[in-house]
Amino acid sequence: MKIAMLARNPNLYSHKRLVEAAEARGHTLDIINTLRCTMNITSHRPTILYNGETLKGYDAVIPRIGASITHYGLAVLRQFEMGGVWPLNESVAIGRSRDKLRSMQIFAKHGLGLPVTAFAHDPKQTDEVMKIAGGAPVVIKLLEGTQGIGVVLGDTERSAKSVIEAFRGANVNILVQEFIKEAGSSDIRIFVIGGKVVASMMRTGAEDDFRSNLHRGGSAKMIKITPEERATAIRAAKVMGLNVAGVDVLRSNHGPVIMEVNSSPGLEGIEKTTGIDLAGKIIEFIENNAKAGKTATKGKG
Repeated sequence: MKIAMLARNPNLYSHKRLVEAAEARGHTLDIINTLRCTMNITSHRPTILYNGETLKGYDAVIPRIGASITHYGLAVLRQFEMGGVWPLNESVAIGRSRDKLRSMQIFAKHGLGLPVTAFAHDPKQTDEVMKIAGGAPVVIKLLEGTQGIGVVLGDTERSAKSVIEAFRGANVNILVQEFIKEAGSSDIRIFVIGGKVVASMMRTGAEDDFRSNLHRGGSAKMIKITPEERATAIRAAKVMGLNVAGVDVLRSNHGPVIMEVNSSPGLEGIEKTTGIDLAGKIIEFIENNAKAGKTATKGKG
């Protein structure tokens, strides 16, 4: 097979592993810098130019689109889809997962566990937002934040209100969520491929940091998840419409709650923690499912 991967940095662990896994199974995988693609949007003949050459002959495309270039990256991915190239994760599903508010609304619609979450436009509604979230402490999140950036803990009413009012005064969209104290600054990353859980790990934040992201100095260990956690992760990926997803879950007193679903989950932390060849499993899934003109699993919402 000839596979394209939309990615800006070929030296990232995840990207190098996917290339290795594809080549080990006899495939060609080309890394294409998403921002260097030019699209010719023509009826019946949509094409993509890359470094002056027309891209053609690909059987599948792996989107590894950074959050900062979501809009342009999804346009390039749609162009591949229009040309009949099978996407590992479809553009509509990625767009759905990148919108934190829309994701939460879809999860709520399908009855999946969530932290109590409030969203409002007017800074004057701060008291109302705090009341919905159950009062301090609360977690305040930028809608566009990634890897723990733009996530703040308001541990007192006063500090939480100050942060909310500052963000809203700057016209920045935020979510305010209840703080799941019993999770103990740990979350569970559950890796789903093709509707099956293939790996899981518990991540714990660095000392004095409630965020569990490994990018922010957290640690990880293998963990056996419960049947309820497994079902939650599988349903979350399904309603997003994602074939490959990293589902982040907290253990609360009322069961697993979803924090986020990542459409381009990193491989380094979870492969090194679990010893599982996730890159190989992704390539195997592509082998078994990529067909010209066929799109990924449709989500709902």
